[in-house]
Amino acid sequence: MVTILNDKQYEFLPEAGRSYSIGWKVIWVYFVELLVVSIVYAVLSGPISFFQWRVQHFEWFMVPLVMFGIIYGIFVAGPIGYGMNWVFLKAIRGERLEIRDMFVVFQKNYWNAVVANVVVGVIVGLGFVMLVIPGIIFACRLAFVPYLVVDRGMDVMDALRVSWDMTRGYGWQIFFMGVLAFFIVIGGLALIIVGVFVSMMWIAAAFAAIYHAVELKDGIPDIRYSGQ
Repeated sequence: MVTILNDKQYEFLPEAGRSYSIGWKVIWVYFVELLVVSIVYAVLSGPISFFQWRVQHFEWFMVPLVMFGIIYGIFVAGPIGYGMNWVFLKAIRGERLEIRDMFVVFQKNYWNAVVANVVVGVIVGLGFVMLVIPGIIFACRLAFVPYLVVDRGMDVMDALRVSWDMTRGYGWQIFFMGVLAFFIVIGGLALIIVGVFVSMMWIAAAFAAIYHAVELKDGIPDIRYSGQ
């Protein structure tokens, strides 16, 4: 499928290389808006850094701070992350962006975003405990959950089932995207602050691009028959 963005044509295909190629072009079309969104997200995700303390640095007085970090991550940072994914999806579709779009989840399907984020995290985490490979599979097959929850307004179970169906046959492409993301982040770190934000934007745009490509190619599975 071909989409026109900024007077240019983009052929969306559910492939890792194509998705990163389109993502790279799109972030420069919306560079200012996406940079601001990324910076705001980075700032608002700050309290989660409490998890980064090493064991030898831990003191009992930090327990309330750690608890705050957990609660904040679940009820604030997680949903904002879903909203940020939706902003990048809008960019991929060539739609007008507003900074407030990243907070739309607080008005639209908030509780499903909260629960979905936790459920996916638990499923992927348990998968990694089970010899790593299941975790990678779950992460790839549930990669579309954030878009389905915010963009399509699905509840948790529907989003899980539909993401699993939509990613069938594309798991390897999503896995390769994850591998590429690792090296892009390393390259971004080498370029310090600006590189980090550009790499974050590029990865987010690429994943939105492959979701949009599958959406255009195969459509969204009917919820009533998903998984059957």
